[in-house]
Order: sequence, then C-alpha cells, then structure tokens
Amino acid sequence: MIEYRKVLTALVLSSAMLGLRAQSASVTTAAHTTAFAGVAALPDDNFASLARDRRAFHYGPFVNYGNGLSSRSSFRFLSAGIEAGKAVTSVLHAGPLSGQFELAASVMPLWSAFTPAPHTETRTCVSEDGTTFPCQLPVGGGNYFGASITPAIFRWNFATGLKTVQPFFQAQGGVVYTTHKFPPDVLVPHGMAGATSVWNFTSGAALGMHWFTRPRRSVDLQVNALHLSSASLGDRNPGVNAQIQVQLGYTFWQ
Repeated sequence: MIEYRKVLTALVLSSAMLGLRAQSASVTTAAHTTAFAGVAALPDDNFASLARDRRAFHYGPFVNYGNGLSSRSSFRFLSAGIEAGKAVTSVLHAGPLSGQFELAASVMPLWSAFTPAPHTETRTCVSEDGTTFPCQLPVGGGNYFGASITPAIFRWNFATGLKTVQPFFQAQGGVVYTTHKFPPDVLVPHGMAGATSVWNFTSGAALGMHWFTRPRRSVDLQVNALHLSSASLGDRNPGVNAQIQVQLGYTFWQ
C-alpha cells in the first residue's frame, strides 16, 4: 500500500513537472512568434522604403514662389498646379548614390510673374553713322499671367535609411505661355517688329524631399533653380537667366 502511494505520488509530481515544462515551452514559442511578428512588421513604418519597393504612382497639388536673380532680382514668380509621377526602376545600388529613377510631369494652370511697372531705362543706342550713345527708352512691365506645363521631370530618389523622408534630385524642362509677351522689354511703336514672346521655355534642376506624415501621404518641399528663355521666338530674347523658387506640395501615394 505504501509502495502504491509512492508510485502514485511520483506519477502526480511527474505530470505536474511535464505540465509546467509544456507551459514554459508554449510561452517561449509565443514569445518567439511575437518577436518574429515584430520583425516582420518593422517595414510597415518605413513609409519611404515601402513607396520605393512598390514603385508607387503618386500625384498631388503644389504651389511655387520665387525670385529672379542678378538683373531680374526685382521679378517675383508665383505658380500653382498638380504633379504626378511614377518610379520606373527598382533601387539601383551605387554606394552613397544608390537610388531609384522616376519620371514625372506637372501642369500649372496658374503661372504669374510680377515685374516693375512700365518705366524708362538708360540703354545704348546707335546713330546712323554707327556711333553709340546713351539714351532713355521706354520699357514695359507690370504683372503677367499664363499657364505652364513641365512634361519632362527626371528624378532620382535617393535610397537612405530614413523611414519617413525621401530625398531626391531632379532635372526638368517645360513650356510657359503668357497672355502678354514676356519678359518685359523695350517698347516699340505699334506695327513695328520687336518685343519678346508669349511662349517661353524653362529648364533647371531641383533638390527636394517627401516627408511622409502617414502611410501613402507626404508633405513635399523642394528648391528649384530655373532658367527661362523664348529660344528666340520673339525678335528679342532677354529671358530670365536665373531664378530660385521654393515649392511646397502634398502628395497622395498609390
């Protein structure tokens, strides 16, 4: 009877120990599962990397404001529109320059330039015998309005370890139409050839970033360095050799 009790006690203790070990193993497995789940979930908060991996299509509104440089430092520029783009390659590895190539385009229904009011300027005139002399000539000015399209935006999205910021560099080219000939130049009598053009072309480069505030949404900031010229479509082509614009936008990612 005593031996029977000892055996029974031993069996109960053995069962209890096995139960504790099974429970411990279950907790350990659950802990590992949770840990692995946590590792798998980490990319979910890396919004920039997810956008690159998906080669996401994106679109959104933006506004530009800037200033002319050098002889055009009195010119102010304001425009607003919509931009759309899509990555066309996976991430290409090139050390610190690793990144992804993207094509984009923008349309600006509002394009405007604010220049000094019409005034006179001292210019160099040429007499009939070929000698030059200073003279006062009337120059146009005021506010100009029109529209613009930039069909060629070539963008390089840098692949960094940043989770919510996507930096980029781009080159771009576009066309501007204004309701009056731009930029303002020396006025000529009605019926005589002269002046600039209602059509101008822009080219330039930009540095910027997308700041993801949540999945598939970003606030965008970039600085554009632009050149504007009519390509001699008008009789005169003074252009705007350089201007700096700051662009602020909001993007929806698919």
